Amino acid sequence: MNARLPIPLAGLASYRDAVRDAELTRRIGWVRHMQGLAIESQGPDATVGELCRIQPRSDSAEDRHAGGGVLAEVVGLSGDRLTLMPYGSLQGVAAGAEVVALGRRSDFGVGPGLLGRVIDGFGHALDGLPDPVAPVMRPLHARPLNPLQRPRIHRVLQTGVRSLDGLLTLGQGQRVGIFAGSGVGKSTLLGMIARHVSADVNVIALIGERGREVKEFIDKQLGEGLKRSVVVVATSDQPAMARIRAAHAAVTIAEYFRDAGQQVLLTMDSVTRLAMARREVGLAAGEPPTARGYTPSVFAELPQLCERCGTAPSGGAITALLTVLVEGDDMNEPIADSLRSILDGHIVLSRDIAHEGRYPAIDVLRSASRLLPDLTTAEERELVSDAVRHLALLHRNRQLVDIGAYEKGANPELDQALALAPALQAWLCQQEGGVPRAEGLRALRALLWPDRPPAANPAAVPAPSPPAKPAAAAAQNLPHKFSYSLGAAAKGGQR
Repeated sequence: MNARLPIPLAGLASYRDAVRDAELTRRIGWVRHMQGLAIESQGPDATVGELCRIQPRSDSAEDRHAGGGVLAEVVGLSGDRLTLMPYGSLQGVAAGAEVVALGRRSDFGVGPGLLGRVIDGFGHALDGLPDPVAPVMRPLHARPLNPLQRPRIHRVLQTGVRSLDGLLTLGQGQRVGIFAGSGVGKSTLLGMIARHVSADVNVIALIGERGREVKEFIDKQLGEGLKRSVVVVATSDQPAMARIRAAHAAVTIAEYFRDAGQQVLLTMDSVTRLAMARREVGLAAGEPPTARGYTPSVFAELPQLCERCGTAPSGGAITALLTVLVEGDDMNEPIADSLRSILDGHIVLSRDIAHEGRYPAIDVLRSASRLLPDLTTAEERELVSDAVRHLALLHRNRQLVDIGAYEKGANPELDQALALAPALQAWLCQQEGGVPRAEGLRALRALLWPDRPPAANPAAVPAPSPPAKPAAAAAQNLPHKFSYSLGAAAKGGQR
């Protein structure tokens, strides 16, 4: 007796879709010209953004059948000629090599199995484990949400960094740039935030990083935060298309978790290297260079990437922290200038503050959160205003104090700022541990308003991040010269 096994209807549907989408003919072209990283081919009949596979003439029939060769993407068209950019090495590719259109655009597999994993822009594992299970396919270049369907940002994001939570309050769904030169502590700050942030999922994109720094960031900076994180890596030695794909893959992963109603923190280090990769592709495709060689497609892609972040009707949100590598510490260079106009705030890291041994080296006076007024109470805004006023007074008069030209009593407001300076600078400094926002604000309030009673009905704040050891007092990190000068001035030191 022959028993017939029932076939699930869902299984039949998947087979039907596979048969419907199957291509019964192959679209083939041939490599005609190569210059730099750009490949020009005659045919196949393909569209911009479609994936092709270049088969080196040295490949055997078995290699071709197994899907070997070099994966490339169509980035330009001119008549029957295509311009392709590769995702891998071009070793073995020569004129006459076969180019096969794959009939698909770039999709990316997502799923809960990505949590705790380190992957590349194609979803392949880099951590020595089997590839993660990612059954849901999503477009790599999805359209941003309708702006009228985005809920307003009304919830505070607690980063665990005292100076950010207190003076540059961020919201869940906000997009913020971290602007800094090289070696000022961007990765350290990102790692601190990733460990202590009040988010459900961290998606971390390391774009164009040195290979040594990837392992160091995961082990040293991220640490236990890896359990709720997905790390997407494209190192500096990889082709430009691989770096671009990794950046968009990270955003696609973040969208998946956001649409599931979760709070996602997307950190990208750095968006400048993404812009450089897009510049390589644009120049290879024949785009005209503009400021510092950046092509028009660079300035078109940046807002498209940023607009995919933010809040969603599902209740989830993507908060984006994008590091901007400022070339030569020039805040007016094209990428930094463009991103400041796109993002909802900017955090500037100062090399001078870092040289004084004060970390995180956040320059509060040059930083801004555009959503701070909407996320804080009237008392908190007054507290922030007083703190910034004291810091501005110290900054404007620092040289006068350092040379001993200021006499106590000449300016009562400056006298007060000088008296508070050591404690205020210590409050701005922080070691590795996270500090809940409410605790940081209480400490700042006690510092600036020691005689004012606490508010009768303090505003409720979101639940603090997981308990961590309080940050140690950072007074020892203050520069000796500045501390001595402030102390002397407070006691009436004269020229």
